[in-house]
Amino acid sequence: MKKIDLILSIITAEGVAGLFIWLIKNTSLNLPFLNWLLPILFPFLAVFGIWLAELIGRKFLFVYQLAKFLLVGAFFAVFDLIILNSLMVYFGITKEEILKYAIFVTISFTIATIFKYFANKYWTFEKLEKERMEREFGIFFVVTAISGLIQVGVASLLFRFLILIVPPLVAGNVGKILGIVVASAWNFLCYKFLVFKK
Repeated sequence: MKKIDLILSIITAEGVAGLFIWLIKNTSLNLPFLNWLLPILFPFLAVFGIWLAELIGRKFLFVYQLAKFLLVGAFFAVFDLIILNSLMVYFGITKEEILKYAIFVTISFTIATIFKYFANKYWTFEKLEKERMEREFGIFFVVTAISGLIQVGVASLLFRFLILIVPPLVAGNVGKILGIVVASAWNFLCYKFLVFKK
């Protein structure tokens, strides 16, 4: 296993574990054992998963690419959520402010996407060529913009319903996470076969 795979796996898993712990603390669930279990379990699962994907990827490259794509996606999802939460906490959010929430989601998504382009290009799909980068980034931007619409749409729709049963901060995060999951399937296929094809 490459050192970069190991490092990114651990960092991503710790970030996701921290996010889950924070979300659970903001609900009525009382599960204190998760405070120590998740930071141990998630990195172990992430490292094992990337190791297994690398092993299978020697025969089926797309499996290894998919694992790295998911790792990059998880890493930047945490980054995206940090930005989103910072905006929601700093500017405040109420259950009536769906448009404000959609704007926050759009801002956090855009910032995370710029960084994600380089991670996917150079690490996930290992496309080191720099020729026609403007065209590549243009296609990436269109694909990602559609993904952004999918993500914002799903997140906003879920926020509208979840806000009826959980606090706004929790509804915002759950909506965002599920929006990311739905948009990720679209992203992987388009990045592999349109944007970073060799």
